[in-house]
Amino acid sequence: MTSGEHAQPAKGSHVLRSVISILAMILAVVVLSWALRSFVVHPYEIPSGSMEDTIQIGDMVFSEKLSYYFSEPQQGDIVTFLDPEVDGRTLIKRVIATEGQTIDLRDGEVYIDGVRLDESYVDGQPTTPLTPSVGKEITYPYTLGEGELWVMGDNRLNSQDSRYFGPIDTDAVTGRAFMVYWPFSDFGLLS
Repeated sequence: MTSGEHAQPAKGSHVLRSVISILAMILAVVVLSWALRSFVVHPYEIPSGSMEDTIQIGDMVFSEKLSYYFSEPQQGDIVTFLDPEVDGRTLIKRVIATEGQTIDLRDGEVYIDGVRLDESYVDGQPTTPLTPSVGKEITYPYTLGEGELWVMGDNRLNSQDSRYFGPIDTDAVTGRAFMVYWPFSDFGLLS
């Protein structure tokens, strides 16, 4: 080899660099996917009719986590949360009342701090007390303690919610459901 010639890299090292590059890209995609799902947005499939007509059985929704890094859930938010009755299961309901508020159920209507709640999303269904789960005692009016939320499904005649299992802790909330993304016929933002 003369001083003007350059050594060509071996063909095997070029293939090895390509394989390492592809593996690094796959690893980056997996890590990014995990980070997005763990800290930003999580998809859920709706298994029951407890949120009908707002969300249908089989709808796929996105629940975002960023909002609750900076603020607490608010009345009217649709939240995903860890089921207080079944380990490992996630539920989706609407926040009806927050810490310190008093909820009352009278004549099929919901009252928060003595004021009737305007709930167009229940489509005229009455809201009545449920028989609480074993070991729970729920009487109305019910005042929420520190860090507690009262959640109910929009389909009041077909929802086991805070009327059944009591209030949930804000720490149990995993995100705010904000959009139905599938099926396309139900696509839209949630309110």
